[in-house]
Amino acid sequence: MAKLEAKDLREKTVVELQQVLRGLQTDQFNNFMKKNTGQLTQQHLLKDTRKNIARVKTLISEKAGL
Repeated sequence: MAKLEAKDLREKTVVELQQVLRGLQTDQFNNFMKKNTGQLTQQHLLKDTRKNIARVKTLISEKAGL
């Protein structure tokens, strides 16, 4: 998954952000399993997904604080 832009994510509701988060967590798990079985050739996907998860979690907590 490509880098998620914060400005695009800010337009989403908390429910939509939670759906994005679930999808990212699924991607992270799948990439982790591919890495461990030797099928993942693009190692940077692990780092990108982890950063996208952090980005979405930050926005969820910001919106929850409002």
